[in-house]
Amino acid sequence: MNGPPEETPVTAVENKTPADFWFDPLCPWAWMTSRWMLEVEKVRPVEVRWHVMSLAVLNEDKLDTMDERMRTIMRTEAWGPVRVCVAAAAKHGEDVLGPLYTALGTRFHNQGLPRDRETIVAALEEVGLPAELADVAHSDAFDGELRASHAEGISKVGQDVGTPVIAVPGADGEQIAFFGPVVTPAPKGEAAARLWDGTLLVASTPGFFEIKRTRTRGPVFD
Repeated sequence: MNGPPEETPVTAVENKTPADFWFDPLCPWAWMTSRWMLEVEKVRPVEVRWHVMSLAVLNEDKLDTMDERMRTIMRTEAWGPVRVCVAAAAKHGEDVLGPLYTALGTRFHNQGLPRDRETIVAALEEVGLPAELADVAHSDAFDGELRASHAEGISKVGQDVGTPVIAVPGADGEQIAFFGPVVTPAPKGEAAARLWDGTLLVASTPGFFEIKRTRTRGPVFD
């Protein structure tokens, strides 16, 4: 005689909210926000989808207003990393952007390494991508894709902000998009969850545009 049928275990599948995140690996503040978002993924049903935006593109018509140091960075350092990221995504799929951003950002910001070919090659090799992608840093071969990705992100928030840009679906089906938050050090655990909840609350308020105060310290990389 057969016994009762075995129960099939049911696994609850949590629907995750996509959070589209536009970054330039050059920016230390975007790096801080990105590390916070990785914490948010652990404590809220959120999945980050990475995209590239470009400080070089954003500022290409503002170079005359910058000091010499920033002008030099925009001209000599800002193009290479974003070009490599876009080329990597085009050739190997969007899923490589998150790991490559982490490999680049750790070297640029936490380790303070130069933003040169050697550093970029090391980051590429760490995530299993071919070193020859670093050649794209000095080529405009993927600038069309770069500008398109940048335009998609910046169009959601306007031209008077920078990186990062985050966009999530709102309750009414419309996207909620915002610049930032700018925070240091990157909150962890429940602190990361509270900042996420609060950011969505204010960003989803109709007519809300800005909260800001003067930064009193630089990024804390930990």
